[in-house]
Amino acid sequence: PLGSTHNDTLRSLVLSLQEMGASSITLAERSGPPNTRDVMESKGIFPLAKELGIEVVNLQELGPEGWVHVKPGDSHWQNGFHFARIYLEAEAIVQTCCLKTHGYGGHFTLSLKNTVGMVPRTGYPYMGELHSSRYQRQMIAEMNTAYNPGLVVLDGVEAFVDGGPDKGKRVNAEVILAGTDRVAIDAVGVAILRLFGTTPEVSKGLIFGQEQIARAAELGLGVSSPEQIQLVADGPESEEFAGKVREILLKG
Repeated sequence: PLGSTHNDTLRSLVLSLQEMGASSITLAERSGPPNTRDVMESKGIFPLAKELGIEVVNLQELGPEGWVHVKPGDSHWQNGFHFARIYLEAEAIVQTCCLKTHGYGGHFTLSLKNTVGMVPRTGYPYMGELHSSRYQRQMIAEMNTAYNPGLVVLDGVEAFVDGGPDKGKRVNAEVILAGTDRVAIDAVGVAILRLFGTTPEVSKGLIFGQEQIARAAELGLGVSSPEQIQLVADGPESEEFAGKVREILLKG
């Protein structure tokens, strides 16, 4: 379904990681609002995983032993949150996310917001606490203190510039972002959403004033200004696109 990493992107990523020497790869995922297994089945994830020789873990089906309680010291969370053990014990984490707005208070769902899927949706009160708090966007950033991905790949070939996370106004953005800095990925993602025309919430103010990004930068999770972001393109057409994004980014 649209709103998920495309299977072609996933296949290319897995094959590249295997070529780089990854001997064991596990796809660990939770969807929301739709049921995770339903999404995996509709996307053909299980036959794809068999083809590629990787494991699949449905976080929605984990028992209590699959979660670890995390309580950040400086946080708006009442008593921390549970975080999937598989990420805390992984040798390396590659996070895949999409380019889309978020209609339930997040404003946008890119790399930082994607981390919400690493926290349980059922059996624990965290989603209720998150979505009822006026600090929702800061709390999203605070979830990210639990782990540190080695690589983030954002699939923006198709994007939602309004609505989201699972349905919305679609555009063919035709962009893939890859980087090691979640804050930089999100800042560039917001700039791209603005380039295509997006919601008032995502359009207004400084990009580094967006609450998810501002809080993440404050917590030291990545860059703290647009000047610290370097955009590297792979050809003339991509460089032209990057130039437009860079211009929006440097406005703040």
